[in-house]
Amino acid sequence: MTVPPLKAVTLTHVRYQKGDRVGLFLAWISLVPVFISLGGFVSHFLFRRELQGMFFALGLLLSQFINEVIKTTVQQARPATCALLEMCDSHGWPSSHCQYTFFFATYLTLLSLKGLSFWHVRDNPVLHLFTWSLALLTMYSRVYLGYHTVAQVFAGTALGVFLGAVWFRVVNSVLYPYFPLIEESTFGRMFYVKDTSHISNVLKFEYDMARAERRNLASNSKAE
Repeated sequence: MTVPPLKAVTLTHVRYQKGDRVGLFLAWISLVPVFISLGGFVSHFLFRRELQGMFFALGLLLSQFINEVIKTTVQQARPATCALLEMCDSHGWPSSHCQYTFFFATYLTLLSLKGLSFWHVRDNPVLHLFTWSLALLTMYSRVYLGYHTVAQVFAGTALGVFLGAVWFRVVNSVLYPYFPLIEESTFGRMFYVKDTSHISNVLKFEYDMARAERRNLASNSKAE
Protein backbone atom coordinates (compact mmCIF):
# COMPACT_ATOMS: atom_id res chain seq x y z
CA MET A 1 0.00 0.00 0.00
CA THR A 2 1.44 3.34 -1.05
CA VAL A 3 1.32 6.00 1.62
CA PRO A 4 0.70 9.49 0.20
CA PRO A 5 3.30 12.13 1.13
CA LEU A 6 2.51 14.23 4.15
CA LYS A 7 2.05 17.98 3.96
CA ALA A 8 2.31 20.29 6.96
CA VAL A 9 0.17 23.32 7.76
CA THR A 10 2.91 25.96 7.69
CA LEU A 11 1.42 29.18 9.02
CA THR A 12 4.73 30.66 10.21
CA HIS A 13 7.23 28.26 8.66
CA VAL A 14 9.74 30.61 7.00
CA ARG A 15 13.33 29.41 6.60
CA TYR A 16 16.59 31.36 6.40
CA GLN A 17 20.28 30.51 6.49
CA LYS A 18 21.49 29.80 10.02
CA GLY A 19 23.61 32.66 11.32
CA ASP A 20 22.27 35.14 8.75
CA ARG A 21 20.94 38.03 10.83
CA VAL A 22 19.59 39.84 7.79
CA GLY A 23 17.79 36.65 6.80
CA LEU A 24 16.35 36.33 10.31
CA PHE A 25 15.06 39.91 10.17
CA LEU A 26 13.56 39.42 6.71
CA ALA A 27 12.00 36.11 7.80
CA TRP A 28 10.05 38.01 10.45
CA ILE A 29 9.17 40.70 7.90
CA SER A 30 7.87 37.93 5.66
CA LEU A 31 5.31 37.12 8.35
CA VAL A 32 3.73 40.58 8.16
CA PRO A 33 0.56 39.25 6.43
CA VAL A 34 0.02 36.84 9.35
CA PHE A 35 0.44 39.62 11.90
CA ILE A 36 -1.94 41.91 9.98
CA SER A 37 -4.58 39.22 9.62
CA LEU A 38 -4.50 37.81 13.14
CA GLY A 39 -3.35 40.80 15.16
CA GLY A 40 -5.13 43.47 13.15
CA PHE A 41 -8.34 42.37 11.51
CA VAL A 42 -9.38 39.62 13.92
CA SER A 43 -8.97 41.91 16.94
CA HIS A 44 -10.64 44.72 14.98
CA PHE A 45 -13.72 42.61 14.35
CA LEU A 46 -13.84 41.40 17.95
CA PHE A 47 -13.54 44.83 19.54
CA ARG A 48 -14.52 47.45 16.95
CA ARG A 49 -16.96 45.94 14.38
CA GLU A 50 -16.29 48.78 11.91
CA LEU A 51 -17.70 48.33 8.40
CA GLN A 52 -14.65 49.96 6.81
CA GLY A 53 -12.39 47.45 8.53
CA MET A 54 -14.64 44.52 7.67
CA PHE A 55 -14.75 45.40 3.97
CA PHE A 56 -11.00 46.04 4.06
CA ALA A 57 -10.47 42.49 5.34
CA LEU A 58 -12.94 41.11 2.78
CA GLY A 59 -10.93 42.78 0.02
CA LEU A 60 -7.73 41.13 1.23
CA LEU A 61 -9.46 37.74 1.22
CA LEU A 62 -10.74 38.30 -2.32
CA SER A 63 -7.26 39.40 -3.38
CA GLN A 64 -5.76 36.18 -2.03
CA PHE A 65 -8.43 34.13 -3.76
CA ILE A 66 -7.61 35.84 -7.05
CA ASN A 67 -3.93 35.15 -6.41
CA GLU A 68 -4.58 31.43 -5.97
CA VAL A 69 -6.68 31.30 -9.15
CA ILE A 70 -3.89 32.97 -11.14
CA LYS A 71 -1.20 30.73 -9.64
CA THR A 72 -3.21 27.61 -10.43
CA THR A 73 -3.84 28.80 -13.98
CA VAL A 74 -0.31 29.99 -14.83
CA GLN A 75 1.50 27.29 -12.79
CA GLN A 76 4.88 29.02 -12.88
CA ALA A 77 7.48 27.25 -10.74
CA ARG A 78 9.33 28.92 -7.91
CA PRO A 79 13.10 29.52 -8.30
CA ALA A 80 15.60 26.72 -7.83
CA THR A 81 16.69 28.23 -4.49
CA CYS A 82 13.26 27.40 -3.10
CA ALA A 83 13.96 23.66 -3.39
CA LEU A 84 16.61 24.00 -0.67
CA LEU A 85 13.94 25.38 1.66
CA GLU A 86 11.68 22.36 1.18
CA MET A 87 8.77 24.74 0.65
CA CYS A 88 8.21 24.52 -3.09
CA ASP A 89 4.94 22.61 -3.18
CA SER A 90 3.06 25.65 -4.56
CA HIS A 91 3.41 27.87 -7.61
CA GLY A 92 5.29 31.15 -7.50
CA TRP A 93 3.68 33.66 -9.88
CA PRO A 94 2.50 36.08 -8.62
CA SER A 95 3.85 36.39 -5.07
CA SER A 96 0.94 36.24 -2.62
CA HIS A 97 2.96 37.92 0.14
CA CYS A 98 3.69 40.94 -2.06
CA GLN A 99 0.14 41.06 -3.33
CA TYR A 100 -1.19 41.04 0.24
CA THR A 101 1.12 43.71 1.67
CA PHE A 102 0.81 46.07 -1.30
CA PHE A 103 -2.97 45.68 -1.35
CA PHE A 104 -2.91 46.58 2.35
CA ALA A 105 -0.60 49.57 1.85
CA THR A 106 -2.58 50.89 -1.12
CA TYR A 107 -5.99 50.58 0.53
CA LEU A 108 -4.86 52.05 3.86
CA THR A 109 -3.13 54.97 2.12
CA LEU A 110 -6.22 55.80 0.03
CA LEU A 111 -8.38 55.48 3.11
CA SER A 112 -6.28 57.93 5.10
CA LEU A 113 -5.89 60.37 2.18
CA LYS A 114 -9.68 60.47 1.82
CA GLY A 115 -9.88 61.38 5.50
CA LEU A 116 -11.83 58.30 6.54
CA SER A 117 -11.30 56.99 10.04
CA PHE A 118 -9.91 53.49 10.47
CA TRP A 119 -7.99 52.23 13.50
CA HIS A 120 -8.25 55.88 14.65
CA VAL A 121 -5.71 57.14 12.13
CA ARG A 122 -5.92 59.69 9.35
CA ASP A 123 -3.56 61.15 6.78
CA ASN A 124 -0.13 60.87 8.39
CA PRO A 125 3.29 60.76 6.67
CA VAL A 126 4.66 58.46 9.38
CA LEU A 127 1.84 56.01 8.75
CA HIS A 128 2.54 55.97 5.00
CA LEU A 129 6.29 55.59 5.52
CA PHE A 130 5.82 52.67 7.92
CA THR A 131 3.23 50.88 5.79
CA TRP A 132 5.10 51.16 2.49
CA SER A 133 8.43 50.32 4.13
CA LEU A 134 6.93 47.05 5.39
CA ALA A 135 5.56 46.31 1.92
CA LEU A 136 8.91 46.96 0.23
CA LEU A 137 10.79 44.92 2.83
CA THR A 138 8.35 42.05 2.33
CA MET A 139 8.98 42.27 -1.41
CA TYR A 140 12.74 42.16 -0.89
CA SER A 141 12.52 39.36 1.69
CA ARG A 142 10.77 36.97 -0.68
CA VAL A 143 13.66 37.22 -3.16
CA TYR A 144 16.41 37.32 -0.53
CA LEU A 145 15.10 34.21 1.23
CA GLY A 146 14.79 32.37 -2.09
CA TYR A 147 11.02 31.90 -2.25
CA HIS A 148 10.41 33.96 -5.39
CA THR A 149 12.08 35.43 -8.45
CA VAL A 150 12.21 39.18 -9.05
CA ALA A 151 9.53 38.87 -11.74
CA GLN A 152 7.23 37.02 -9.34
CA VAL A 153 7.44 39.66 -6.60
CA PHE A 154 6.93 42.49 -9.09
CA ALA A 155 3.86 40.72 -10.45
CA GLY A 156 2.45 40.34 -6.94
CA THR A 157 3.24 43.97 -6.17
CA ALA A 158 1.53 45.30 -9.30
CA LEU A 159 -1.53 43.13 -8.76
CA GLY A 160 -1.76 44.13 -5.09
CA VAL A 161 -1.65 47.85 -5.88
CA PHE A 162 -4.21 47.46 -8.68
CA LEU A 163 -6.66 45.36 -6.66
CA GLY A 164 -6.25 47.59 -3.60
CA ALA A 165 -7.16 50.69 -5.61
CA VAL A 166 -10.07 48.98 -7.37
CA TRP A 167 -11.51 47.56 -4.16
CA PHE A 168 -11.19 50.93 -2.41
CA ARG A 169 -13.20 52.46 -5.26
CA VAL A 170 -15.85 49.75 -5.04
CA VAL A 171 -16.24 50.01 -1.25
CA ASN A 172 -16.23 53.78 -0.94
CA SER A 173 -18.18 54.65 -4.09
CA VAL A 174 -20.52 51.72 -4.71
CA LEU A 175 -21.01 50.09 -1.30
CA TYR A 176 -20.62 53.04 1.07
CA PRO A 177 -24.18 54.40 0.53
CA TYR A 178 -25.48 51.07 1.84
CA PHE A 179 -23.55 51.23 5.12
CA PRO A 180 -26.55 52.70 7.03
CA LEU A 181 -28.74 49.84 5.76
CA ILE A 182 -26.16 47.29 6.96
CA GLU A 183 -26.03 48.99 10.37
CA GLU A 184 -29.82 48.79 10.71
CA SER A 185 -30.09 45.23 9.36
CA THR A 186 -30.65 42.18 11.56
CA PHE A 187 -26.99 41.25 11.09
CA GLY A 188 -25.82 44.74 12.01
CA ARG A 189 -27.96 44.92 15.13
CA MET A 190 -27.07 41.41 16.24
CA PHE A 191 -23.29 41.91 15.98
CA TYR A 192 -23.20 45.66 16.77
CA VAL A 193 -21.75 46.47 13.35
CA LYS A 194 -21.22 50.18 12.81
CA ASP A 195 -19.64 52.83 10.61
CA THR A 196 -17.84 55.77 12.24
CA SER A 197 -15.94 56.97 9.18
CA HIS A 198 -18.16 60.08 9.08
CA ILE A 199 -16.94 61.13 12.55
CA SER A 200 -13.90 63.40 12.39
CA ASN A 201 -12.30 62.18 15.63
CA VAL A 202 -13.59 58.80 16.81
CA LEU A 203 -11.39 58.63 19.90
CA LYS A 204 -12.60 62.05 21.13
CA PHE A 205 -16.20 61.18 20.25
CA GLU A 206 -16.11 57.94 22.24
CA TYR A 207 -14.29 59.67 25.09
CA ASP A 208 -16.92 62.42 25.28
CA MET A 209 -19.78 59.91 25.05
CA ALA A 210 -18.30 57.79 27.86
CA ARG A 211 -17.89 60.82 30.12
CA ALA A 212 -21.40 62.02 29.35
CA GLU A 213 -22.87 58.61 30.16
CA ARG A 214 -20.94 58.49 33.44
CA ARG A 215 -22.31 61.93 34.38
CA ASN A 216 -25.83 60.78 33.53
CA LEU A 217 -25.45 57.70 35.72
CA ALA A 218 -24.11 59.82 38.57
CA SER A 219 -27.01 62.28 38.22
CA ASN A 220 -29.59 59.47 38.17
CA SER A 221 -28.03 57.90 41.27
CA LYS A 222 -28.27 61.20 43.20
CA ALA A 223 -31.85 61.71 42.04
CA GLU A 224 -32.84 58.35 43.43
